[in-house]
Amino acid sequence: MKILVIQNRMGIGDMVIFLPFIEAISKKFNSPITLLTKENSKAKEYLSNNNHIEKIIDLKRNNNNDYHQGIVGFFRLKKDLKKFNFDKAFIFNSSARYNLVCKFAGVKEIYQYPLFKKNKQHIIGAAKSLLEKINLNIDSNPKISVEKNLVIEAKKKYNINDSKINVLLGIGGSGPTKRTPAKIIIEFIKLSEKNYDCKFFLATGNNKEEQDILNEIILNFKELCIPLDNLSISDTLPIIKNCKIAICNDTSFSHLSAALDIPTIVLMCDSPLLYGSYSTKMYPVIPDGMETVSHNSRGKEKINPVKIFEKFKSIIK
Repeated sequence: MKILVIQNRMGIGDMVIFLPFIEAISKKFNSPITLLTKENSKAKEYLSNNNHIEKIIDLKRNNNNDYHQGIVGFFRLKKDLKKFNFDKAFIFNSSARYNLVCKFAGVKEIYQYPLFKKNKQHIIGAAKSLLEKINLNIDSNPKISVEKNLVIEAKKKYNINDSKINVLLGIGGSGPTKRTPAKIIIEFIKLSEKNYDCKFFLATGNNKEEQDILNEIILNFKELCIPLDNLSISDTLPIIKNCKIAICNDTSFSHLSAALDIPTIVLMCDSPLLYGSYSTKMYPVIPDGMETVSHNSRGKEKINPVKIFEKFKSIIK
């Protein structure tokens, strides 16, 4: 049986959240699936050894590559899919476009969210409802695997000592409102340094604001920090797997580290709390004075480093 899964949300975090649902489909029909997802999900970098995913097709609909955009792109995508002769398609969105593409591509059975109901759609609730149509009840607790030899190689290359508390600091973020200021991270490092023997691995992007945060932290703690900003996602995963704990903004690294089975403190500044609490490996910290967070909470200045440290202590005890 040939099965197509379409997950068109952008970003690594969204892709990770959907993994348990995608894998459940594969297990249900005893067949690996083909995944159609956007290029910026970077799925090929962390799902290449997933036994439930046979092939990943890039959905090219963004500013850098519009091959599948518009009417011409519709028929290009139809052509790309038709050659696989899919028996079933599971579409994790409400777009009529993908429904029609699958029909034109000759897919026999199509399962999809209710059409034209994107507004206020619960990211996990909608996926669970879709799988209930095939009698599956799945919780979102994603897992990603890394080859053991790569973990060992990373330990040697970066001189990672298990006697230390190795900490991933995911200090980047997809937008400026999600990036906890350097001064807060620095205060947390000061608190942890007084009490524990730690080594910090700093994961971030390459835009100016993220680099400024990275450089300010390194300036204060050069001997304790190793920057990972020049590494690919696939090269970073074995390093994360060597860490005992992760402390991350609501960014790709919080999703990846939790999926790698690393206890992850998630600093929730400006996103719905769900994105930092859907996994059993996630421990959210919200800004002082707030009972919850959502889009436009704008709370990055109110993240309390003492609260981060207290949660850190409770996890590594």
